Amino acid sequence: MLSRKALQLLSQMTPFQSSVLLACAKIPKGQTRTYSDIAKAIGRPKAARAVGSALAKNPLAPMIPCHRVVRSDGSLGGYSGKGGLKTKQLLLKKENTHI
Repeated sequence: MLSRKALQLLSQMTPFQSSVLLACAKIPKGQTRTYSDIAKAIGRPKAARAVGSALAKNPLAPMIPCHRVVRSDGSLGGYSGKGGLKTKQLLLKKENTHI
């Protein structure tokens, strides 16, 4: 469950961005989803690239675990502004996530 402050931050984002982050928040620890999976989950199946852009603006990482979102080929994809791919790898390893 997200804190009141987290919900306030989400309310300041576009509806698309907040829907992406809320879908991302539902990814269980130790699991991953693809950008395309998130796009489908929010009813915008062709918006995988836009999902990536929304995740890049995540003000609540790692509370909203955008590190759990990977490319459709299984590679990690970006994690800009949050410590890069090394940080993404460390967070996934800490969660015992197998990708």
